[in-house]
Amino acid sequence: MSRPTPLRDVHETLGATLTDFAGWLMPLRYGSESAEHKTVREAAGLFDLSHMGEIFVTGPQAGQALDYALVGHLSALAPGRARYTMIVNERGGVLDDLIVYRLEDEQFMVVANASNYEKVGNELKNRAKAYDAVVEDRSDQYALIAVQGPRSQEILATLTDADLAGLKYYAGLPGLVDGRQALIARTGYTGEDGFELFVANQDAVPLWHALMAAGEPHGLKPAGLSSRDTLRLEAGMPLYGNELGPELTPFDAGLGRVVKFDKPGDFVGRSALEAVKDDQPRRRLVGLVARGRRVPRHGYPVTRDGVVVGEVTSGAPSQSLGRPIAMAYVDAGADSGLAVDIRGSHEPMDLVELPFYRRNK
Repeated sequence: MSRPTPLRDVHETLGATLTDFAGWLMPLRYGSESAEHKTVREAAGLFDLSHMGEIFVTGPQAGQALDYALVGHLSALAPGRARYTMIVNERGGVLDDLIVYRLEDEQFMVVANASNYEKVGNELKNRAKAYDAVVEDRSDQYALIAVQGPRSQEILATLTDADLAGLKYYAGLPGLVDGRQALIARTGYTGEDGFELFVANQDAVPLWHALMAAGEPHGLKPAGLSSRDTLRLEAGMPLYGNELGPELTPFDAGLGRVVKFDKPGDFVGRSALEAVKDDQPRRRLVGLVARGRRVPRHGYPVTRDGVVVGEVTSGAPSQSLGRPIAMAYVDAGADSGLAVDIRGSHEPMDLVELPFYRRNK
């Protein structure tokens, strides 16, 4: 049975289409997913992300424990800053992609994907055993609400005195939002500016209503998982289970920059990743834009001259480009003449640099 978030009753009242996602009952859409997508690009959307996991690592050696457990150099983070990183297995395969916040000198919060946070929590506990650090999964204590879009700061500023203008990208600060204690973070998964609000479960419903009321004059609308997926696809952001997985290294995904070999000490997967870091990848992650109207979908073969040279990982119609788009893994030498086999029809594709969409800053 799917687990509800603290906002389930709100979603039902709004008439959301609910679906199981990673064991959670989540809003897929509230009406038109294309309208929700457009709202986030032009104004702002409100997302329930309470299915994400929050794992705390605390203690005098919390930073060193994370340096060993993850591929990033987390002990170098300043308090109040965040970093995108990954946890890999001994072979260098990605177990999850993560955002790590350093809340205080000896306190970090690791945010993991809904499908993986129990696995990530267990791995962190095992990997931290040799360090003076405590790993605690506090996912059950937190709700997560995101405001994403060009008007997000304008909306949130009506409910908080926190210094939103001074809050950098990939940073967070504690503050009151509508009188409720929150960790206010500025990261996001849509390609737009936006904020994530980590709050206690009991504060989720009143905060949602306060944000909706504050955002109504600015065009704020609720947005579901479908629009979140098309937004992140346009922004070229990977999805675990599609572009990332245990058989793929960060280098396969074009994300080798997150692997920090220059940090002190060993880390899990280091040897395997060092062995491939200078190799030409046998496959690479690319962007494809369809010349026609048919939509490439996850799992569809990518072909050249009728020969399979890759596979689509994510695909959808693009509201911003007006054409279907896809991310795909293709053979390293496949750089032209590509098509996607859509039910027996080889639809021609243009290969483009990722991301498909960049916001005006």
